Amino acid sequence: MADLIWWEYLAIGLVFVWSGFVRTGLGFGGAVLALPFLLLVLDDPLVFLPIISIHLLVFSSWNAWQGHRKGGGQGTVDWGYLRKSLKVMIIPKIIGVLGLLTLSNEVMSAIILVIVSVYSVGYILNRPFRSSKPWMDNIFLVLGGYVSGTSLIAAPLVISVFSTHVTREKLRDTLFVLWFILVTIKMASFVVAGVDLQLEAQLWLFPCALIGHFLGQMLHNYLQQTDPVKFYRILGSVLLTISFVGIARTFVS
Repeated sequence: MADLIWWEYLAIGLVFVWSGFVRTGLGFGGAVLALPFLLLVLDDPLVFLPIISIHLLVFSSWNAWQGHRKGGGQGTVDWGYLRKSLKVMIIPKIIGVLGLLTLSNEVMSAIILVIVSVYSVGYILNRPFRSSKPWMDNIFLVLGGYVSGTSLIAAPLVISVFSTHVTREKLRDTLFVLWFILVTIKMASFVVAGVDLQLEAQLWLFPCALIGHFLGQMLHNYLQQTDPVKFYRILGSVLLTISFVGIARTFVS
């Protein structure tokens, strides 16, 4: 990111504040709700995905630990279903990682923006993904594994399955452990492939995400006391607009 100008650095910093805000406030979405904005600034997913991956490793482990402490040391992770789901997701996850490392930046950016557009329509219509049958569970987990491998934006697919099999008390921390495992695989592939992990950028982007994390705590408390449907519709509308702009720019260029 050495060739950017000042307002682009500022925009990226603000997006990472937003990323930390939604990750903590919603329990997911640090990648899916940030990548469309980041790709408008710099159309190269491999610049941002290592940074987001490191943030996910840190905040997912921290939030899972905090949940364990608040649970009085009781188990807050459904290890049984976690192991079962990983058996379905692991191979598609690896295939997705290979696709990320071999496809062009333009193709990967277009794939990411199309997926985000689909999620956005679900938010606007208040029709999130739902899984009600075993075969549908497997399809969503396979797709979630692949999308996680390509871009770390599989949360809506995965949550649709986990929310029907994991109790509400264990869902959040089980998902955080899942994200940690999936991101560890992705980070290992980045290291093996020699992808630049953008460690210098971490020095100033991690504090941005940390600010968002603390702000997200307030959003989380607010959403516990109100109907979040209107919030999701506004969010979906913004994401859909940004995704269309990004897709148009990718094909025009």
